[in-house]
Amino acid sequence: MYTKEFEIRWNDLDANRHLANKAYIEFAAHTRMSFLIENGFDQRLLGKLNIGPVVFYEHIYYFKEVFSGKPLTVSLELKGMSEDGMFFEFHHNYYDYKGRNVAHCEIMGAWIDLEARKLIGLPEEVSHLFDKVERAKDFRVLTKEDTRRHAKTPVDLNV
Repeated sequence: MYTKEFEIRWNDLDANRHLANKAYIEFAAHTRMSFLIENGFDQRLLGKLNIGPVVFYEHIYYFKEVFSGKPLTVSLELKGMSEDGMFFEFHHNYYDYKGRNVAHCEIMGAWIDLEARKLIGLPEEVSHLFDKVERAKDFRVLTKEDTRRHAKTPVDLNV
């Protein structure tokens, strides 16, 4: 399992002096990007291919408060990916300095062509990079229907 350790900084806290919601999201994003970079998906490659990751949703479940002064470890598991590599699902667990699970995050996203602004499957030249990535025990092949699991429809203001 991939993990990354974080020091909780003053600006990671909220008005209640515990870890702020934004910090959980930032730590998860940093963990994912570190993981991707270490597996060959660095900014140079993404720029060459003119692709980037987009997030459909990010759900966080909080179990215990986290305070400053002790490190926080964030794990990452690849829980699912579509056959063409377009869609991906990662799960993160947050652990305090004693190894207690204090929060959980589920994220689903896809890859986008930054010029066409459309979702795309991973190009063949890089799709093999995910073959070497450890998959979760309950890994599954994602379909477009999986991306609609928590579907919400926008409702515009009547102006």
